Amino acid sequence: MTPTRCLVVVAHPLADSLCGQLGRDAQAALARAGHEVRLLDLHAAGFAPALTAAERSSYYAAFDRSELAAEIDDLRWAEALVLVFPTWWFGMPALLKGWFDRVWAPGVAYDHASDLGRIRPRLGSLRHVVAITTLGSPWWIDRLVLRQPVKRILKTAILGTCAPQAKLTFLSFYGCEQLDAATVTRIQARVANALAAI
Repeated sequence: MTPTRCLVVVAHPLADSLCGQLGRDAQAALARAGHEVRLLDLHAAGFAPALTAAERSSYYAAFDRSELAAEIDDLRWAEALVLVFPTWWFGMPALLKGWFDRVWAPGVAYDHASDLGRIRPRLGSLRHVVAITTLGSPWWIDRLVLRQPVKRILKTAILGTCAPQAKLTFLSFYGCEQLDAATVTRIQARVANALAAI
């Protein structure tokens, strides 16, 4: 098996949360499988999610990357991306959304068309994306009522335009505010199985 360059991005403020544990599990499992692994814990890194005025004003010229060199290097390096985050109010946490806003930028993740029509993808090396998210809600609200909004945005709006060749595996874990040890073990096993496919 050829080693894959794997970027693990964790977006949870608490290191002792289930997301924190699953992020560490993912990093360890990928390393044990012989992959190259980089970890970006957005909270621990102090990542600022708000797009700056300089970044926004340069969006249609030469994008201002002055504050984002390391994060952009990680994204361009990655052949596989593992996202570990909670779903809050049926959306991504602000920190993860800000990572997409700032790092998946023009000239990095995509190019603007000259007529400002359909954008052109740039992340041709990204082949696998595994999204692991925890929710407090029951499954039926996310799946039946809201139709998995985070999965749809990630698959269609983000990967569909920036890395359409990437295979998305989306793991949602529900009722995560109160879990017993056996349930956590089952969640960890599902995550390990998904990562084994990289």
